[in-house]
Amino acid sequence: MTQLQKSAIEAGKKLAIVRERALSAVAVGVSFEELEKIAQEEIKNQGAVPSFPTVGDYKWATCITKNEGCCHGIPRELVVEDGDIITIDVGLIWEGVHSDTASTVCAGSCSQKVQDFLETGKRSLANAIRTAKVGRSVYDIGLAMQEAIESRGCSAVYQLTGHGIGHKLHLEPNIPCFGDDRYKKIKIREGQLLAIEVMYAQGDPTLVLAEDGWTYQSADRSLTGMFEHTVLVGQYNTQILTISPLEKNGVV
Repeated sequence: MTQLQKSAIEAGKKLAIVRERALSAVAVGVSFEELEKIAQEEIKNQGAVPSFPTVGDYKWATCITKNEGCCHGIPRELVVEDGDIITIDVGLIWEGVHSDTASTVCAGSCSQKVQDFLETGKRSLANAIRTAKVGRSVYDIGLAMQEAIESRGCSAVYQLTGHGIGHKLHLEPNIPCFGDDRYKKIKIREGQLLAIEVMYAQGDPTLVLAEDGWTYQSADRSLTGMFEHTVLVGQYNTQILTISPLEKNGVV
């Protein structure tokens, strides 16, 4: 195992702790700024530094969005309201190696329809990770996501992608959330680090950029979700680096 892979494994463990602490704080009345501070504090506790400020002029440790907001949202003074679905995307750097993860949760009262919507994203990510094996293609991973999403009446975002990861936050290959024919010849290799992201919508998946210049939201204002893990592709299996003990035990 290379030093890069060893550091990536440790980075993923640390980031899982950060993500779960931030998600556990999501509650009615809590502001996005408070969630950002919690994530920053836990990243510091883990002896790591935030990853996202390495991208352009972004200044925050997290991207936080609600409802129609899909991704890249600035953690502002917005307050969580009852029934909101909240997405927290967070990354850190440990020993020069980046790790990236995201999850969407419901605050307060949550209808069965919304619970089913969130379950769709979790299943789609699981399908994609199971497909991310040596010799399979990036197309195969995207198709696995798309099939799981569409089988439950939702639609896959087509404008943004997951990505390779390592000494930089964003590396090749891009990993679409759907079966994109252009990626059929791009094969998965042993030892690759991938940030596999499921981004999807309850309605039309077309995204538009909000006035803040960062947040991507659904054009039709339908609910959106995002689930992401950083994984390490092994010779015989793929290891989820950002999985938490709660996820391993089937609690979340």
